[in-house]
Amino acid sequence: MCGRYTIFTDPERLAARFRAEGLEGPWRPRYNAAPTQQLPVLLNEGPRRIRLLRWGLIPHWAEDPAIGQRLINARAETLAQRPSFREAFRRRRCLVLADGFYEWQRTPYGRLPYWIGLEGREPFAFAGLWDRWEGPDGQVIASFTIITTAPNERVAPIHDRMPAILLPEHEEVWLDDTAGPRAWREVLRPYPADRMIAYPVSPRVNAPHIDEPDLIRPVAHP
Repeated sequence: MCGRYTIFTDPERLAARFRAEGLEGPWRPRYNAAPTQQLPVLLNEGPRRIRLLRWGLIPHWAEDPAIGQRLINARAETLAQRPSFREAFRRRRCLVLADGFYEWQRTPYGRLPYWIGLEGREPFAFAGLWDRWEGPDGQVIASFTIITTAPNERVAPIHDRMPAILLPEHEEVWLDDTAGPRAWREVLRPYPADRMIAYPVSPRVNAPHIDEPDLIRPVAHP
């Protein structure tokens, strides 16, 4: 599961890295991005612009938008089977922009958090799905979910799942509507462990209202 992540890279650098026109709407760095927040993504439709969507997928057919609180992640292995994700997998894939994520390791001292990212803290993209929901009163919510996969050797000692981080050369495949399901499934692999770093961080990250740079500072766990 991926329930928190970070996206603090400067917007101009993000636009250059992902060859986007820029960021649509106001946004601030997030050191503790949490579900229901508006966070930067690139969609597989329209101008190549970084948009802000709500984390927690609300399928367009849902009666209650509260379903999004239960759909923050989607397992790569069952995308084509689950009704909540099946159509989005075929039609509405996206890049969820990030520069790190948190996972919690079970220990005799309780669940202890780790920050995990790429060497050099370079920005990257999670594979995601998105949808656009419209309520009976005309309210429109565009939302997304993060796809998870099996952990690599770096993450496995910490958690039994990890977000599907796309290799740069696979990002366009994921957005390409003509590539097809077989090609899309092929890119949802664990990211190479030797390109990643992981270290323990403060349990203060457990509180979603705490969102500050010190959260990604290494600490010593018991």
